[in-house]
Amino acid sequence: MFDDLIDKLLAAAGRLLRVFVYLTLILPAVIVVATSFTSGDAMRFPPTGFSFRWYYAFWESSLFIDSLTLSLKVAALATLLSLLFGFAAAFGIERHNFRGRGLIRGFMLSPLLIPAVVLGLGLMQMQVWIGISQTFLGLLVGHVVVTLPYVVRTLSASMVLFDRNLEQAAMSLRATPVTVLRTVTIPLLVPGIISAGVFAFVTSFGNVNLSVFLGAGGNVTLPVQVLAYVEQTVDPLVAAVSSVVIVFTLLAILIADRISGPRSVV
Repeated sequence: MFDDLIDKLLAAAGRLLRVFVYLTLILPAVIVVATSFTSGDAMRFPPTGFSFRWYYAFWESSLFIDSLTLSLKVAALATLLSLLFGFAAAFGIERHNFRGRGLIRGFMLSPLLIPAVVLGLGLMQMQVWIGISQTFLGLLVGHVVVTLPYVVRTLSASMVLFDRNLEQAAMSLRATPVTVLRTVTIPLLVPGIISAGVFAFVTSFGNVNLSVFLGAGGNVTLPVQVLAYVEQTVDPLVAAVSSVVIVFTLLAILIADRISGPRSVV
């Protein structure tokens, strides 16, 4: 009797905790999106009236549109390069036993452990030294550095769960290693590749810390532009821009989920 009561109390506490966590995660985004539709001049929740005026203001602002275009371009290229390098790195680490394997794995994941400010400062100094500081190439290199660990980690987990008997069956039929990689390995890893791509895109698109150090002049990404705008003034235009970022992020996740299915979650 007493044990049943304890179990019910723990189950109720678990449900309350889940509701609290979900609300904590969702409410800030809901408040930002709701505020972006206000017809007033100040950020207030609940909003006063309903209007698309701040979305029109965002569309007519070349400052934010240029930054959005740059963010999408950098995120797309960083995702592509991270997938290429990350796949090669994860394949080499997980498929081959060699001395220093753990060291290389740790090195590939190290950007996750280094404080963002330290990493940004170090990359900025290195890019000044090699002459690509405050250029689009420098910004892209920095974003590849921060997105690569997510790709390596996700693809490594997918490769650990991979059934290698399928590859061995293909090789027993005299398929070359390249053919096995192209017709067996990569198709079976597509869900993991898509998941890794989503992680990389979302990480690059929303990155602020590194972009502050590596972007300048005409290379200002959208999150950095929002940060600079908020330092000067705070109006519902910021909420509209933030809502656009939320929509792009959700679209990337939904498209990846539709393509790869629920088993893509690693």
